[in-house]
Amino acid sequence: MMLVQYERCVNLRINTMNSSLTHFDTRGQAHMVDIATKPATHRVGIAAGSIEMQPATLAIIESGNSKKGDVLGIARVAAIMAAKKTSELIPLCHPLALTRIAIEFETRAADTKRASSVFCRATVETIGPTGVEMEALTAVQIALLTIYDMCKAIDRAMVITDVKLLEKHGGKSGDFVAG
Repeated sequence: MMLVQYERCVNLRINTMNSSLTHFDTRGQAHMVDIATKPATHRVGIAAGSIEMQPATLAIIESGNSKKGDVLGIARVAAIMAAKKTSELIPLCHPLALTRIAIEFETRAADTKRASSVFCRATVETIGPTGVEMEALTAVQIALLTIYDMCKAIDRAMVITDVKLLEKHGGKSGDFVAG
């Protein structure tokens, strides 16, 4: 009984929300958006984020002397794998044939304004009927989580921060560049 009331409440709230939420039908039920009639166009998604850490942790990453191996190399491969598996992780994402995945890292020493960190930027591309923003965001998150996993034995206080979509290009809604 309580579940039915909850579903009614959620459906009522969703139905009164902005109709641009394309993953809900007219009854408020989640569904995968039909992209069958959308034209295949060149799509690009660029996302970024950082992981903050102790200066000693960053030094180990930069030296390549981690006991688990090349931290950034393994994080790069993990990010690529994650982008390719996004539809398996996020229920309403479409499986896409990705044409390019580029993962860039930049190490940043601590200064008066910020902690030591590794910055990650993922660029994902496809020729298809839907965008690749989720693939780019997933790649960044998994890259940063992999860095955390590989370095947690020496620094459990690392913080993943500022993960966001930087740019989106292609498709009917056009370009987006974060301000």
